[in-house]
This record gives sequence, structure tokens and C-alpha cells, in this order.
Amino acid sequence: MTTSAVMPRGRDRTVSPTRAALHRALRGTQARAGLVCLGLVLGLALLAPLLVALEGQHVGQFDGAAVDAATGGTPIGPFGGVSSRHWLGVEPGTGRDLLALIAYGTRTSIGIAAGATLLAASFGVLVGLAMGYSGGWFEAVMGRFVDFMFGFPSLLFLIAVQLIVPPEFPRALLITLALAFFGWVGTARLVHGQAAALSRREFVLAARASGTPVHRILTGELLPNLVGTVVVVVALQFPGTVGVGAGLSFLGIGVGPQTPELGRLIGQSITWTYTGADPWYLLFPGATLFLLVLGSTLLGDSLRDAFDVRLDGGVA
Repeated sequence: MTTSAVMPRGRDRTVSPTRAALHRALRGTQARAGLVCLGLVLGLALLAPLLVALEGQHVGQFDGAAVDAATGGTPIGPFGGVSSRHWLGVEPGTGRDLLALIAYGTRTSIGIAAGATLLAASFGVLVGLAMGYSGGWFEAVMGRFVDFMFGFPSLLFLIAVQLIVPPEFPRALLITLALAFFGWVGTARLVHGQAAALSRREFVLAARASGTPVHRILTGELLPNLVGTVVVVVALQFPGTVGVGAGLSFLGIGVGPQTPELGRLIGQSITWTYTGADPWYLLFPGATLFLLVLGSTLLGDSLRDAFDVRLDGGVA
């Protein structure tokens, strides 16, 4: 069975509410600005091999001639060693090309954040649907567990898990799983409320009465009406996950030192910035991370505003 809001779609060929909300969001100036920022950063990440090849460098290539050993490894030349060989300068101390580090570091940051966000959203939707539809003791028990997870000191756990898990385990995957472990809670709580309201609607009650299997009710009746909720949750959760992942690497408990990552680059640049020897090393990684978070935040806010009407009615 389908809702009365869904049935007419195939008959009169009207635009679905979800698609209409997406069009409404993308027409706004804020969303377009967010897409521009995201496009620049995503382009840098996707084209990383091509850009580095055009520059003639490699992400792991050390260039001792680009730094001054007498001053502790300060880049030679203006603006952090910017030259025809190093378009954005070099990493102090090692002489590694900064463009290569930023491009591949952006890939790492986006990969961790995207993986953690998708895993958290998927699990959160599953738990929220089950809570909202089942009710009873399952809803009560899971509700208490969700409340417990909200108050759990996640940062301490993230730090501890880095020390417990063997170093052979891929650190990027470990961070992704750890962030997803705590990221599903907000999604589950939001989806739970929406699913509980939908479960009392006539079309769901009729599906139950007709003997429709539970999995078909969840995937065919409830989930299509929660698309807007899920889209908004993912869009708003992604920038926060980017920030947390970068913060862990900034603290030195994220990916390994051999893996380029924006948070680690920013963390390493602090020492050079404080000494005044090379403030440019902080500028480019910081600007890239800023554009990534700003773009995804602007786009997420636009999607939230566009879907507000649908979310208030409990239908996406």
C-alpha cells in the first residue's frame, strides 16, 4: 500500500515532494555558494593524481634542496617555498610538496568523513525505524540506550581506541568506524520520532491489518516518507564529522604520520606558525578545510530549510 500523498505521483506526473524540495534548495544563493566551495575541494581531491603529475611531484617525494637545513628546515623562497616546481610551497623540514600533501590529504579527510557519515546514517535509520514501528519494550530499551550513548564521553573513547587497537590495523578505517559508532545516535533519535508518528497513520495501520510483512512496511511505507529527514541528517552531519576527524589528526591520534590528512597538516604547521618561520604552511591546508566545512554546512542548511515543511508534517 502507499500513502495518499504518494499514489497520485504516477497518475498526474506531478513532481515528488522530495524532488521539489531539492530543486527549491538548489535554487537558493546559499546552496549555490556551498556547491561552489564543495566543488573546489572535491575537484582538488578527485584530480589529485593529475594535478600532482602536472606539477611533476609526488606525495612522498622529499626535496632537501627546497628547505634550509641551517634554519631547521625552513622553506627556501617566498610564501613557504612557492616556485615553478612547488606551486603551493613545501612542507617545512622535509621539503615534501604541499600541493600533493593537501590534495591527497583532502582525499583522506573526505573519505573518512563520508564513510563515517554514511555508516552512521544507515545504522541510525535502521534503529530509528525499528524503534518507531515496534514500540513497546524494544522502544523503551533502545530509547534508554540512545540516551546513554548521548552522554558517553566519545572523545575519551576515540583516544583510548587508538591505543588499544594494534597499529597494524588501518588507522583511516579505524577512525571511520569509531566516528560511525557514535554518529548514529542523533539520526536514530530523529528518525524514531518521525517513524513513530507515521506508524499511527492510516496507510500503515491498513498495511498491518492486511498482513503486509514488516520489512515491506518499513521499506515500502515508512522509509520513502523519511527520505527528506535522512537527506537533511546526512547533509548536516557530514561537516561535523569532517571537523572531528580533522581534530583527532590535529591531536596526533588520527591517521599515521605517513598518511596525508588536513588535520595532521594543520597540527604540524602550528609549531612553524608560532615560531614565525613559515606561517604559509598553515594557510593552504587551513583554507582547504575551511572551504570543505563551509560548503557542506551551507548546503546542509539550505536542504534543512527546503525540507522543513515536509519534516513538520512527518512526510518526506
